[in-house]
Amino acid sequence: MAQVAFTKNLQRHVPCPTVDVPGATVREVLGHVFDANPQARSYVLDDQGGLRKHMAIFINGKQIVDRTQLSDVVGSSDEIYIMQALSGG
Repeated sequence: MAQVAFTKNLQRHVPCPTVDVPGATVREVLGHVFDANPQARSYVLDDQGGLRKHMAIFINGKQIVDRTQLSDVVGSSDEIYIMQALSGG
């Protein structure tokens, strides 16, 4: 099962502990995470089910490519990290 972790900054707004869940794509994995934690869904995904602009997801340190369909492949031992994207200067 893939391990899904949220940054501590996100956890200040929505309780979301690190969990191990099954799934072959980012969408499937997030579906299991959000089934157990529905409050986190609207914080991470927009009303169309895509990744919100201010969010970023990494699989084993590499940012996902498909922010709309969330079709990036996830392996059973992958680590998924969800964080807020930062900007500024």
